[in-house]
Amino acid sequence: MTNQLQSKPPIWFWIVSVIALFWNAMGVDQYIGQAYKTERWRASISNEQFEIISNLPAWLTAAFAIAVFAATIGSVGLILKQKWAYHLLVISLIAVVIQMGYYLMQGYTDHLGMTLSIIGFAIFLVWFSKKSVEEGWLD
Repeated sequence: MTNQLQSKPPIWFWIVSVIALFWNAMGVDQYIGQAYKTERWRASISNEQFEIISNLPAWLTAAFAIAVFAATIGSVGLILKQKWAYHLLVISLIAVVIQMGYYLMQGYTDHLGMTLSIIGFAIFLVWFSKKSVEEGWLD
């Protein structure tokens, strides 16, 4: 049941929301580095990784962009205590599953731990935002 009365979120709500914002801002940074092939990003990957990433389909790059930007804006929504944050985090989760699912299906398992962490955190944020709505912490 949705609580119609606005209640004050506990301190851990704010901690999780700020961590979510930083995590997703790092995702935006990674996307910008990859999309614009910045020197800093290029220096952080091998030549083999660069070749793989350079040949990814455009729709996968779009999924990456949707995942990180929707999650970052959704995280801002959590900090602003807005219910719409939940919807953006769901959109982000769908994009994450598409993106990471592609990598897994292609056998790109060099960074399996990070891939699973990204999926897990996206699932957690959807659950967390839904719980926050149910608890009446979001307007």
